[in-house]
Amino acid sequence: MGFREWQRRRGVRTVVLGTAVAVAVALGLNTFVFNDPRSDAEILVDDFVEALNDREPGDAAELTSYPNAAEPVLAQMFDGLSDGSVDYDVTQLVELNADSGYFTLTADWNFGENKDWHYQVDGSVRKLAVGWRVSWSPDVVVPDLAGRTVHHVRTDAAPPMIFDGTGKPLMEEQTINAIVLNPAFMPDSVASTTRLAEILAPVAPVITSELMQQRLAADPGARITAVKLRDQDYQFLEDDIVAVPGVEVIKTPTLVSSDRRVSTPLLDSLRSAWQLERDRTAGWAVTLEDPEQGPIQVAGFQGPPPPDLTATVDSHVQLAAKEAVVTVGTPAALVAIQPSTGGILAADVNNQAMELGPVATRGLYSAGSVFDPVRLAAGLDRGVAPDSVNTEDLAETAGRLGLGVEYSVPGFEFETAQIGHGRSGVVQFTGDGDDELLVSPLGAALLAASIARGEAPAPMLVQGQPASVTDAPEPLPSQVTDALRGLMIDNVQNGPASFLKGHPGLAGIAASAGDDRWFFGYTGDVAFAVFVADADGGDRAVKMADRFLTELAKPPA
Repeated sequence: MGFREWQRRRGVRTVVLGTAVAVAVALGLNTFVFNDPRSDAEILVDDFVEALNDREPGDAAELTSYPNAAEPVLAQMFDGLSDGSVDYDVTQLVELNADSGYFTLTADWNFGENKDWHYQVDGSVRKLAVGWRVSWSPDVVVPDLAGRTVHHVRTDAAPPMIFDGTGKPLMEEQTINAIVLNPAFMPDSVASTTRLAEILAPVAPVITSELMQQRLAADPGARITAVKLRDQDYQFLEDDIVAVPGVEVIKTPTLVSSDRRVSTPLLDSLRSAWQLERDRTAGWAVTLEDPEQGPIQVAGFQGPPPPDLTATVDSHVQLAAKEAVVTVGTPAALVAIQPSTGGILAADVNNQAMELGPVATRGLYSAGSVFDPVRLAAGLDRGVAPDSVNTEDLAETAGRLGLGVEYSVPGFEFETAQIGHGRSGVVQFTGDGDDELLVSPLGAALLAASIARGEAPAPMLVQGQPASVTDAPEPLPSQVTDALRGLMIDNVQNGPASFLKGHPGLAGIAASAGDDRWFFGYTGDVAFAVFVADADGGDRAVKMADRFLTELAKPPA
């Protein structure tokens, strides 16, 4: 039995033996006293190791010859390696004489699967006036620690890029420079903000002195970020910016769009997918931070470069969507999907919708006549009149068209529809709380894509990473899908969406729900949905769709 195992059990043994002694005395038998077979030096080293394994720097330090020096070093070690587990063990203890000896410890640190750091250290013990103590040296816990600090760090190779569906750069990591105002170092806030506004005017004219003054006054004494600039903008202004009293510049690597014209709510989801790849390929290291040499790696490995990602987003389609949504003065959104693959080609909202949250991908709104083709399909599939289908029948048919299905895409959260009152946790922005039929702009685009394709495509944001589907429904019979396509063609050629009939190959439906207006349809391999809340005209969604299609028809820039 080892020292530590004996130590864990000695309390029990002492109790048992104490009882035995009491019985022996009562019986008039010879008494005996149990002695710890370990020497004082052995007990000291065992206790020191136990304190290390319990991550108690104070307890371990008290067992050394210099507690005041040992405790901060041990505390930093446990802090710097806080996400690891450790097991110190005594492999050797040699007592040289009655007053001194030496020992050897092994240490096994684990920072996750296949992330192990094993080493051996030597130390000495001495008998002092206060008893036996471990002769303190930082090297008794980590090799070569004296004068340094130890850290567990993540290691990453060069960050990957994200390309759009046509192979153009879409997102890349760039240095973003946060221009921060610190009132503590600003003798004259008016002078500083006025000068900074003049400097920023060529690249950020909306950042005025008045705006900065208002923000400073709103939180007296607090630092505020005036603006964030890309390197290509900052480098021409740097000398002037840093000369302004009270200005600090904080540089942060950030994944941003390669073309600043391309902005979409999908960028955040792409950042999540990008980060998942970096996490998957990240390496690790234990480093000793030397005041003169910098970090010295003593364990770990460099993670391999993660592969570049190709998004399904098409920059040309995205720019067309942006031109469309800004034509409307009430909250509006547009989502485009490629029917053949399920790839999300574009998603955008205007400023009014941006204030409401994730309208394009998670906002659920009263479906109104958006569900007319679903109701028609449910009736045709069952051989009954569309008005006679119940909510359960409607939900089943909607699922076969991609609505209300449980999709899972890493890094991308979205809602398609809510049918009935059986789901919770959805984001509903408008509409009657009693509505049984709710749909999102992405859901309406997916409905159009399903009709165009003949079955529901699995939505996808990164090529090669389609959504996983729980209980994927069977497609509708082809004759039902053909009837829906005919309905959509007639709606454009002869019905409420006839304003759009000049766009060749377009099939779609103009729909409404209260004051909200919708248009969803497809042309070629692009299916899309337009949503306008509180529309100021009955044809507002149709006209927004017209602008989108007009921009889409232009040659890519």
